[in-house]
Amino acid sequence: MQFTALIKHAALTGLVLSSLAAAVAQADQQVLIGLAGPLTGPSARIGKDLENGAQLAIDAANARHPTIGGEAVTYKLVSEDDQSDPRAAVTVAQRLVDAGVVGVVGHWNTGTSIPAARVYHDAGVAQVAPVATGHAYTQQGFDTSFRIMGHDDDGGQVAGKYALQTLKAKRIAVIDDRTAFGQGLADQFVKSIEAGGAAVVSREYDDKTVDFSAVLTNVRSKNPDLIFFGGVDAQAAPLARRIKQLGIKATLMGAGGFVSQTFLTLAQKEGEGVTALEPGLAVEQMPGGKAFEQAYVDRYKTHIELHAPFAYDGVGVLIAALEKAGSTDPQKYLPVLRNIDYQGVTGPIAFDAEGNLKNPTFTVYQVKADKWVPVSVAGGKP
Repeated sequence: MQFTALIKHAALTGLVLSSLAAAVAQADQQVLIGLAGPLTGPSARIGKDLENGAQLAIDAANARHPTIGGEAVTYKLVSEDDQSDPRAAVTVAQRLVDAGVVGVVGHWNTGTSIPAARVYHDAGVAQVAPVATGHAYTQQGFDTSFRIMGHDDDGGQVAGKYALQTLKAKRIAVIDDRTAFGQGLADQFVKSIEAGGAAVVSREYDDKTVDFSAVLTNVRSKNPDLIFFGGVDAQAAPLARRIKQLGIKATLMGAGGFVSQTFLTLAQKEGEGVTALEPGLAVEQMPGGKAFEQAYVDRYKTHIELHAPFAYDGVGVLIAALEKAGSTDPQKYLPVLRNIDYQGVTGPIAFDAEGNLKNPTFTVYQVKADKWVPVSVAGGKP
């Protein structure tokens, strides 16, 4: 009896050890992908939208029962909140690196992406920025930095040409929010319109105000026919309202941060006629846009805020590089990522020597009947 009990005990012990070994093996097969963005604070809706898009990509990849180098893997998203703050972004980046992520999709804006990039570079971890449009992000010389939408040097040029050739603007006032994104975009816009022969009658800076009375009083005295704002929707909406309240007969134009439901809600009827340039195609014009939007609504019971498709493609292109390289070792997958040719929901994704998206597309929108309507597309492949 004792011998029989001993055999049973040994068998039970072996079963437990086998289960533990299987659990460890399963843990070893988990591949962590980071997501960094503003999950709290004024821009939390954008951060959550990015996180939702990234999670959909993770789920789609896992549904394929993926393998890397012949080994079955499970992808897991690790999200961190940078609060859209450059100092917090550095801390978040280090936290993701310490957690063992193989790559990161983030951060949301240029001001957070630039300082975080050095952390990822030092760790040899790929950073795929789904939104950050400031050219300076990829001009730091880091071979770990990538972006999947057009940058502001191109966007400013496209916006300037549209202002001159389509809107026929002659006297233009320019306002920006002093951020790396807003000021950089405004600078490129100014270069474009000056090259086209138009006059910048006023250049103003306003940091995080929601009133704009002082700035617009000076702008009104210059009698502009177009006001260009470099900044995001939370400021652009009250700016649109104040322009109408002050009786300024000028078209408001922006780029890269206006096209959202939040702008329409805050601007109310004063948003009618506002023009904005946004990197990428409208969701309904993206190659996989309609199917993605339906999947998004089915999962989250709400519509896309703005940039979820780009976060989806950020995860997708990173996973494609890992699987093609057959390794999570950055020395093996980074060269593959740099030379990848990937068909995403947003369109074809390939990178130039700096890590910028090749052949980026830009869409011009206008507010018509309280909706953002795409009216023109520039760039992209023929």
